[in-house]
Amino acid sequence: MKRITVMLAEDHAIVREGLRSLLGLDSEIEVVGEAATGRQAVELARKLRPTVVVMDIAMPLLNGFEATRQILLVAPGTKVLVLSAHSDDEYVAHMAAVGASGYLVKQNSGQVLVHAIKEIVAGHSYFSPSIAKRLGEAERRSREGGAARGKPRRPLTAREAEVLQLVAEGAANKQVAAELGISTKTVEKHRQQLMDKLNIHDTAGLTRHAIATGVIENSIQETTD
Repeated sequence: MKRITVMLAEDHAIVREGLRSLLGLDSEIEVVGEAATGRQAVELARKLRPTVVVMDIAMPLLNGFEATRQILLVAPGTKVLVLSAHSDDEYVAHMAAVGASGYLVKQNSGQVLVHAIKEIVAGHSYFSPSIAKRLGEAERRSREGGAARGKPRRPLTAREAEVLQLVAEGAANKQVAAELGISTKTVEKHRQQLMDKLNIHDTAGLTRHAIATGVIENSIQETTD
């Protein structure tokens, strides 16, 4: 049987070590790479083309939402399984919307993680039981109460999402420009587009939005340029 190649995208080294050891106990699974940032995860996925990426959400430089979206573009045969401390419905729905095949909370056992990996490789989706139940209930409510809602907010582009995270993590315009390889003027343009789309008018507001939507963790301190 062909081995399942797995890449770990997790910013805590001790967690990566634990996951590598745990998955190494299964003869069908091989951990082929580890990424400590979202941007590194995208580049490694492009290079390694793993069968599965085990993805945390709270990743520096590029969060798990955007990293997942980009990985599925650059490595379309790869599946993404989320492994996160967060189980909020909004987080789960967002990860499902960008194409993740499954979602586990870190409280699940290693046995469940191995089972989930094999399920999504077999072509199924896999969510922690409590999450799956909530998703089903939400879908049912959506079908039953399909009343028209307000005008949907315009989605952020990939670049705007990257700028939002870096700004919320405290990077000044020059730092954002250097990280993304673009001009400071282009960064300023993206920041203005972000504020227009989100109807937010300062950096502190962008940071609060990033925390509220899971783009960054709330341990990041707010800053202004």
